[in-house]
Amino acid sequence: MKTAQDLVAAAKQKIHEVSLEDAPQAIQAASLLIDVREPAEFQQGHLAGAINIPRGMLEFRMGGSPEFEARDQTIVLYCKTSGRSALSAASLQEMGYINISSINGGYDAWVAAGNPIVTPDMPEFG
Repeated sequence: MKTAQDLVAAAKQKIHEVSLEDAPQAIQAASLLIDVREPAEFQQGHLAGAINIPRGMLEFRMGGSPEFEARDQTIVLYCKTSGRSALSAASLQEMGYINISSINGGYDAWVAAGNPIVTPDMPEFG
């Protein structure tokens, strides 16, 4: 029986992972930067320019939205540590998307390296 880690390892053998060092250039060249984490994670902080499409909804949103239907657009994905984004990249490849990358290490590695993030402005109460 396979574990989630087995599935992630298999996906990482099939996809293109972008190193943390190369991620800024990949993001700059991308048509779409997709954060596949859950909405609450996204709201706590995300990469500038990212849109949030949770892993569980990705195939439905990508396949059901005209703005996402071009299979040759360049897409960079990320999640917390790169497991969900690897699975997402493999799934999108199976759907026929051809320019898919996942950021190795994900959001946590991005933040640990001191790269900028966007956080929502929360109102001050008092």
